[in-house]
Amino acid sequence: MKKVNKVTVLVDNDSWILPFAEKLCKELDQRGIKAVFACEQQAIVEGDICFMLGCTRIVSSENLAKNTHNLVVHESDLPQGKGFAPMTWQILEGKHQIPICVIEATAEVDAGPIWIKGEISLEGWELCADWRAAQGDKTVSLCIDCIDLFEDISPKPQHGTESFYARRSSTDSELDPNKTIVEQFDLLRVVDNERYPAFFTHRGRKYRLKIYHDE
Repeated sequence: MKKVNKVTVLVDNDSWILPFAEKLCKELDQRGIKAVFACEQQAIVEGDICFMLGCTRIVSSENLAKNTHNLVVHESDLPQGKGFAPMTWQILEGKHQIPICVIEATAEVDAGPIWIKGEISLEGWELCADWRAAQGDKTVSLCIDCIDLFEDISPKPQHGTESFYARRSSTDSELDPNKTIVEQFDLLRVVDNERYPAFFTHRGRKYRLKIYHDE
């Protein structure tokens, strides 16, 4: 593999990961690598790598062809945990060590060869903003590792039984008023206070709840 000289970082929506994408661009620039931030796939430039972070739209073959490699970050032990919101689903499963992979983008979703792996460590108290920060920092770190180790990385195909996580919606933030807070604490950890806040229905009325740390 040759050295990396030019990179695009693509985030195609108003995602929470935007500040981390900008951080990645700055760190690449500091390494003397030309980094271009793109908010839509048409803005992808020709180069060596396109990192696609938190993207929600399928990138066309024409735009994929602009770079030698197109890399996606996915938070699961692939091929297990393909699909949507893997970080959220695993927190709901009670996991504290969340695998994270950088994979080559392919026509089949989350099926490309694995470039590099890492792990996000959680203690169990982190709310949405906290674990997202850990996820974002690890994403930047792994992308930088892909650059620093570029000449030595040998992408490996995925092996094993695959599984899939379903897409989540605002209805997944519903609490059961007959259960304790402790029983539902992990659900409270994954709700977004603004976009999909926790809620419950009681005596014919719907109530929203927002959760914050008491500093």
